[in-house]
Amino acid sequence: MTQADRQPKVIPIQPLAPSVNEAGEMVWMYESQAKVYPRSVKGRFASWRWAFVWLTQLVFYALPWLTWGERQAVLFDLAARRFYVFGLVLYPQDFIYLTVLLIICAYGLFLFTAVAGRLWCGFACPQTVYTEMFLWIERQVEGDRVKRMRLDAGAWTLNKVWRKALKQGLWVALGLWTGFTFVGYFTPIHQLWAEAFTLSFGPWEWFWVVFYGLATYANAGFMREQVCKYMCPYARFQSAMFDKDTLIVSYDEARGEARGSRPKKWPHDTLKAQGKGDCIDCGLCVQVCPTGIDIRDGLQYECISCAACVDVCDDVMDKMSYPRGLIRFATQNALQHRTVGHSLWGRVLRPRVLIYSAILGLIVVAFVGSLVLRKPFRVDVVKDRGALARLVDDGFIENTFRLQVMNATEVTQQYTVHVQGLVGAEVVGHPDLTVGPAQGRWIAVAVRMPPDRAHALGGGAHAMHLVLAPRDAPALRVVEKTTFVVPR
Repeated sequence: MTQADRQPKVIPIQPLAPSVNEAGEMVWMYESQAKVYPRSVKGRFASWRWAFVWLTQLVFYALPWLTWGERQAVLFDLAARRFYVFGLVLYPQDFIYLTVLLIICAYGLFLFTAVAGRLWCGFACPQTVYTEMFLWIERQVEGDRVKRMRLDAGAWTLNKVWRKALKQGLWVALGLWTGFTFVGYFTPIHQLWAEAFTLSFGPWEWFWVVFYGLATYANAGFMREQVCKYMCPYARFQSAMFDKDTLIVSYDEARGEARGSRPKKWPHDTLKAQGKGDCIDCGLCVQVCPTGIDIRDGLQYECISCAACVDVCDDVMDKMSYPRGLIRFATQNALQHRTVGHSLWGRVLRPRVLIYSAILGLIVVAFVGSLVLRKPFRVDVVKDRGALARLVDDGFIENTFRLQVMNATEVTQQYTVHVQGLVGAEVVGHPDLTVGPAQGRWIAVAVRMPPDRAHALGGGAHAMHLVLAPRDAPALRVVEKTTFVVPR
């Protein structure tokens, strides 16, 4: 490899518009943005990144194709306002679970950041995952870093045209398939697949397939590191969660400086005598960086902790017969005080981390417990506003209520209803309390009170409860508070 190949190469993107200064000279008002050509890398962290790519995408692409009984296992049916997650049937009234899930994600992000910085960004963030996938396609079609740079810098030939066209076609196909899968979580995907062959999607399906597909195509294919550096808010507020005991990808300056090339035969223990550190200044850590930074410049918000520079530097250290870890996950305090082993992890697992872990654990336990103990149906009671109370046969006072019963099971259920907490009041007639699988139904229920008891209570609204329970499981009852009105 020549010295020119070792240096990071960029092809400038032309600025948008010029201006003219007082001397009549043209001045570009926008800084040129350098295109980053990440070099491929192998190593333990690269293997972990690809493991997360496979894990996340197998879940994303395969989940909507799974079936549960006679339906899709995971389906968010917005038209019917039913959300199916394997055996769970959720209603809009269960929105609290989504709120708690978002809180769990937020605390998880706080915990990961406090322990190891932007670990989520480097390994599991959708932007990182899809960028890895799009880069893999680019490398297969156009070659590795140097070949891609030469292809972009060269003239338009037949070779360049077919490679660019093939790459763009594969990118568009992957983006549209991603958009199709996304829509498949909201429209039954088997139905969507059948409609794809006749191009009979509804307008909203077309819109979201194309929108989500183009968003994936643009973010992972073109903007790439620009999303991480300028669009992602996490890059901006992460510093509020960092401290000097946060594990970050770090260059060991005390060990690496002064950097410079040297013969491969130099023994490691004679480097200091020669005025050299372990860094041979090969520039590979810059070439593999997906955001185009030099980790040797210290902590930078653009670093997404993907550890590509760790893998490539360890490989160079192996070839030079030097100890690994010139670039590694370490804390600022560990680098300053040369802390390793148990002492290092003792600082990482500090009170802040333990508090985050405890809070996160409690929320997760409460969330899971709430789902396990969740009643298999919901009831909302609405007072009939047309007639708050009326006088019926034999002087009885009658109030009418409308019950919205939502069956959260996938079998037909029959329910019983009775009054609790108000002596003398009882449900009359035999209302049809049968609700179909995963269905909701409005049911009218009349409650009567004998005239002597009503007279004893006096006019006005009196508190009571309506108790609803499945016929075959009376212990699973739901109690809703309401009022019985006696005319004055």
